[in-house]
Amino acid sequence: MQTKPLEGKLALITGASKGLGKTMAIALGAAGARLALVSRDLKQLKISADAVKETGATAEIFQADVTNEDQVLALEADVAKRSGKVQILINNAGINIRKPVTDFTLTEWRQVTDTNLTGVFLMCRAFVPHMKGQDYGRIINMTSIMSHVALPGRSAYAASKFGLLGFTKALALELASEKITVNGISPGPFATEMNTPILQNPELNQQFISNIPLGRWGKVEEVGKLAAYLCSEDAGFITGTDILIDGGWTAR
Repeated sequence: MQTKPLEGKLALITGASKGLGKTMAIALGAAGARLALVSRDLKQLKISADAVKETGATAEIFQADVTNEDQVLALEADVAKRSGKVQILINNAGINIRKPVTDFTLTEWRQVTDTNLTGVFLMCRAFVPHMKGQDYGRIINMTSIMSHVALPGRSAYAASKFGLLGFTKALALELASEKITVNGISPGPFATEMNTPILQNPELNQQFISNIPLGRWGKVEEVGKLAAYLCSEDAGFITGTDILIDGGWTAR
């Protein structure tokens, strides 16, 4: 068995300063990948890079807002100059605003959809050319159980994630001839910073756990291992799909 299945591959991860982005960076680093870590938060990115380096991998950090077209274009040029061609792209940057649809401002709506959907488009448009002609490429879009089901107060988030799932499927068909796979990972309830409002509310926390057949929150390391597998050669026949990792939430 290959101990470093991603040896020499360059993986770019957005939203890598914390949560699942940081965890996936560590997992891919342990699998041998070189990392290009992207976030708006430079201080937290440095902490993520240090964690990746503990696996023996190299990690470069890049500050950028994925919703800003000019910054994404500048990011592509900077990554190419400093690190080379990207072979793995994980679009993880995302936000959630929880409130009734009638309370949303247009600015808030656009903030969610621009980050969760338009930012993925901008990143793919910029970095897919890196992958073409290599007979290998991996794109993982962090979808969500909210790409399949919904909850009250999640109108913007669900709309963005349902759209992201459609984008993922279409792009997979578009890039199949280049041997570039495109898949989604749909996490259910994981104990990340995004879910702090639930974790800190005992009533909401218990309500969530009661809806998870396995009876617990997900461990972030479980997503990291799944991402590393999808990036490996062993997953070369998996494309255009979405893998739910939700403790059985959507099976009900």
